[in-house]
Amino acid sequence: MSKNKLQKFAELLTFPNVYENFNVQQPALTRLGEEVEMRGQWNKLHFKAERPITLELACGRGEYTLELARRYPDRHFIGLDVKGARLWKGAQAALQENLKNAAFLRTRIECIDHFFAPAEVDEIWITFPDPFPRKSKANRRLSSPFFLNIYRKILRPGGLIHLKTDADSLYEFTLEAWQQIPDLNILYADNDIYAKPLPFPELDIRTYYEEMHLKEGKKIKYIRGKLNAKH
Repeated sequence: MSKNKLQKFAELLTFPNVYENFNVQQPALTRLGEEVEMRGQWNKLHFKAERPITLELACGRGEYTLELARRYPDRHFIGLDVKGARLWKGAQAALQENLKNAAFLRTRIECIDHFFAPAEVDEIWITFPDPFPRKSKANRRLSSPFFLNIYRKILRPGGLIHLKTDADSLYEFTLEAWQQIPDLNILYADNDIYAKPLPFPELDIRTYYEEMHLKEGKKIKYIRGKLNAKH
């Protein structure tokens, strides 16, 4: 492990807007070196106000989390990733900009129902995740029925799920899979969002990976679904 990564991991421990889970077998969160219980209490304990919560899953550097927080100060945003060195960049930017409505969580997505209570989350963004093109890894795709069953545990009834991707295979898989789920309503789907005026203003947020994909001539795809969560 590089010295730079070790330094970032050490700094994460000092960031008041970062929560970390170091052992998936023991689903506990640590903030500023102390164990904290956040399930059902994010608005009360961290944000200090009752407002809708949006999660960005596999957030990487947190570009979507940061920009959404800037644009919508009346909402709360949490970027989640397992890679601490990536998370560090977004968390540091949020602190520098004093974005009080942005926080970051380092853990595996399979564990999120340990850290959020039923109906605590209003919205989920999945931005340019690993498409896992091999069929044998279909359950690892973040838009798969496997993960939707996890999201159900924390998403409010009627909560939104957004997928933004450059991968044809992931877009087609998601569209087909979501159409088979009775309690999931596909509100919008487009396999080339920039070929026409954007239907939703937040789609113009471009991550590091999106900029890279666009330079390669790839088309950006988007699906918006409403999940009637069962609790």
